[in-house]
Amino acid sequence: MKITINADLLDGLVLVLLSRQDYYGYALTQDMQAVISISESTMYPVLRRLKKNGYLETYDQALDGRNRRYYRILPEGQEHLERIIKMWNDYKESLDQIFNGHLDGEEG
Repeated sequence: MKITINADLLDGLVLVLLSRQDYYGYALTQDMQAVISISESTMYPVLRRLKKNGYLETYDQALDGRNRRYYRILPEGQEHLERIIKMWNDYKESLDQIFNGHLDGEEG
């Protein structure tokens, strides 16, 4: 069974990797696939959306006579990532309360 990842969480996963280093699309997809099931056909629209929203920028770098398009997080993307991390932590805390039987008013 797989847990569905929504767009906010997917954005956060991409942004956290890009906050550590710049990536070209294929390498980013490979690192994401090490953790979650995601295809390149899903990854590239996410990258385009994040760029369109002003969270990323791109630059090209030549390699073996070809250009690789790299993605770099912008300060606005870092701020967006911080909001997503806050939302995730709040969400995770509320789920942990349910899974661990510690709802308000419950004993345990």
